[in-house]
Amino acid sequence: MHRWLTAVAAAGLLLAIGVPTTSAAETLGSFGTPTATSTFATGVAFSQPVTVTTPLARAELLLTFADAIGPTIVTVPAPANSASTLTHKLDPAKDGHILPNTPIVARWRLVSAADHTVTQVGPEVRIVYADDRFTWKSETGELVTVHWYEGSDAFGARALRIAEDAVREASALLGVTESEPIDFYVYADETPFRDALGPGTRENVGGQANANIRTLFALIPSAQIDDAWVGVVIPHELTHLVFNTAAQNPYHFPPRWLNEGLAVYQSEGYGASRKAEIRDGARAGTLIPLDGLTGQFPTTGDRFELAYAESVSAVDYLVRTYTKDALVQLIRSYADGRTDDEAFKAALGVDISTFGDAWLTDVDAKAPVQYGPKPGAPAPTSAPATAGGLPVVPIVFAVAVLIIVMAVVLAAARSRSAEGRS
Repeated sequence: MHRWLTAVAAAGLLLAIGVPTTSAAETLGSFGTPTATSTFATGVAFSQPVTVTTPLARAELLLTFADAIGPTIVTVPAPANSASTLTHKLDPAKDGHILPNTPIVARWRLVSAADHTVTQVGPEVRIVYADDRFTWKSETGELVTVHWYEGSDAFGARALRIAEDAVREASALLGVTESEPIDFYVYADETPFRDALGPGTRENVGGQANANIRTLFALIPSAQIDDAWVGVVIPHELTHLVFNTAAQNPYHFPPRWLNEGLAVYQSEGYGASRKAEIRDGARAGTLIPLDGLTGQFPTTGDRFELAYAESVSAVDYLVRTYTKDALVQLIRSYADGRTDDEAFKAALGVDISTFGDAWLTDVDAKAPVQYGPKPGAPAPTSAPATAGGLPVVPIVFAVAVLIIVMAVVLAAARSRSAEGRS
């Protein structure tokens, strides 16, 4: 339900930063109009008519996904010195899952056989990998566009109203201005929903926010649009998008518990059931230290829910102890690329470990049981062997010296005896 950020991966493809341009005045050929076609689950097919006038070492397809800082490079065989068409198919089954609504920019590049620094790049073609299995209805608000395929216009209108309110409230809290459009896809059935999110999606996921493509996915059967939980899942996921806007930096992302804790705090508050989980975990000594919740949460149902309860509990403690302004300052400070300790010290005056310990004290928790590898016991300091209470090594050394001295004395005595006989 709450995975933070999904990256588009393509196995076996080489990532490069930047697109080198032609490094010589000469051209290697001419380009026609490129094309790209997308079919969900089948993939994206790219083609580029080209007429080559100079021998080539290779041709390359440069693919830039969403907001990536540089293209993924796919090498294809060099065409002959004539008119031909370069082609490549991006296959999710082989190259890695692609989320629906992912924009892709493609360009083809020719590389000279005589000098590999001489290149020529063709025109761009842009496409959005879409889930084309359904006839989507859409309704657009100030910032959010809701897409759904099952349910009435009232269904879409309620989903849009909840989404717009959630973005507005989270933006006001964190002091950021959301200006980039957000797409919200509502699936009515579990199987296509999980097909859209990909094979790595956990079974307890009911919604997912993907900040890099500004897209929210949710599983909401049309008959359940008026259920109370819908008013929780939509604000929860959209809070993640606003959180990303407030904290985004190229160096370090905030701990997961802080991100999820704010999403729960905003969408449902620190309710009685969450408090009961914390109370029971504190008494049993089963709470997970916050430094164990900086990455992915546990997969078992009970520990998964406990992780969310702890996250919102920690945010509630932060607000009660340091104020909501301090919470906002903490989250916003990550945009400067600070480490956890730097961010926590600047906003709260304590490092992240001290904060975690103070939260455990606040909920009256026992010392958590530590799992995983532990430091090995130090090697014993071995005392020298003894004989009759005396160290063995000095005794052996003394005996050896005595033997040597006796040998020298005996040798001198024999020498004097030989001299007397001569």
